[in-house]
Amino acid sequence: MQMSGESLLIILFIGLVAGWLAGIIVSGTGFGLIGNLVIGVLGAFIGSWLLPQLGIMLGAGIINAIINATVGAVLLLLIIRLVRGGGGWSSRWRR
Repeated sequence: MQMSGESLLIILFIGLVAGWLAGIIVSGTGFGLIGNLVIGVLGAFIGSWLLPQLGIMLGAGIINAIINATVGAVLLLLIIRLVRGGGGWSSRWRR
């Protein structure tokens, strides 16, 4: 499978935007520029697999890719938050 430099830049852009949006939605879980990029790219894989499995089709184009990646990144950040034990949920339950 051949990937052009332009395709790689688009994937990185979508991952960066999705990671940034997910960091805003799930407050307190920002990982910096590189971390958000990685979370966004991994979230893109999760979202592009999970949403069609659930029967959710959001259209086509770059906006669809950003929404899918953001949904996947939010899910990934919530899982990371649960595993790490940080954030609001676990600290409230321990009191």
